[in-house]
Amino acid sequence: MAQDSPRTALPPDTGTAPRNDALPRIAWIGLGIMGSPMAENLVKAGYPVTGFTLEQEKLDRLVANGGTSAASVAEAVRDADVVITMVPASPQVEAVAYGEDGILANARRGALLIDMSSITPQTSVDLAAAAAPQGIDVLDAPVSGGEAGAVEAALSIMVGGERAVFDRARPILEALGRTIVLCGPHGSGQTVKAANQLIVAVNIEAVAEAVVFLEKSGVDLPAALDVLGGGLAGSTVLDRKRANFLDRDFTPGFRIDLHHKDMGIVTDAARAVGAALPAGSLVAGLVASLRAQGDGGLDHSALLRGVERLSGPRAGG
Repeated sequence: MAQDSPRTALPPDTGTAPRNDALPRIAWIGLGIMGSPMAENLVKAGYPVTGFTLEQEKLDRLVANGGTSAASVAEAVRDADVVITMVPASPQVEAVAYGEDGILANARRGALLIDMSSITPQTSVDLAAAAAPQGIDVLDAPVSGGEAGAVEAALSIMVGGERAVFDRARPILEALGRTIVLCGPHGSGQTVKAANQLIVAVNIEAVAEAVVFLEKSGVDLPAALDVLGGGLAGSTVLDRKRANFLDRDFTPGFRIDLHHKDMGIVTDAARAVGAALPAGSLVAGLVASLRAQGDGGLDHSALLRGVERLSGPRAGG
């Protein structure tokens, strides 16, 4: 049996609930920009969380916040009641799920696997089918809300799977998000996430174009964004990304590289069902162009850079 490694004591003012061993034991695989604060929110809610990721500093962060680190996927999941994966794309989900050191080979029968990555719907369907003979229930549960939503436990969580399994997972998901909806059978959560990423990308591009238009017109940009935000043009994108646009701060909350991957998912899925995406296809090309120009590691609000390159020097620049 895997042994818990020592955990750093939490200061008394963190708001973290004492570890409750009556709650399900959770293995968390993938501690990136989103995964780290999400895992920490489960610790704050009293869940015993054991994490694994390839970056030692991320494991150290989890331990410093009251979790436990594991040396491998197999060690992390062996005693877990619930396994949650939050990795970049389908290949990474397959890498941690399959094989002799993977989740399916090492998680116990009766465990629940919740994949919160953004991957293709078919990958989710295949994973659920592969897990069923092992006695492991699966949900696909991708999220929207970015780093801020992850930190604030305010994510929107779109879930695919069986109702009974969703009901079992709901208390855990409620520690991570505010809007939690079962969207249909396996793969449905990923399909809705693909639609989400389509809407977000087109929205960011529209705001970026408006920002450049307003600046070149000599308008007071902060004032313009204030009034736009209060009308029909207002959106979560405008609220969340306002500072990025005004300050040209593209520190990644959600990287262009990942949105490029997601736009590939939605365009492929739309083609498969015969849905036309005229605006989405255009924005997918703009995201790909930005990535090809070396901006893949920036926040997706950096679509503004692409519009600026097409538009020439900034007003007064």
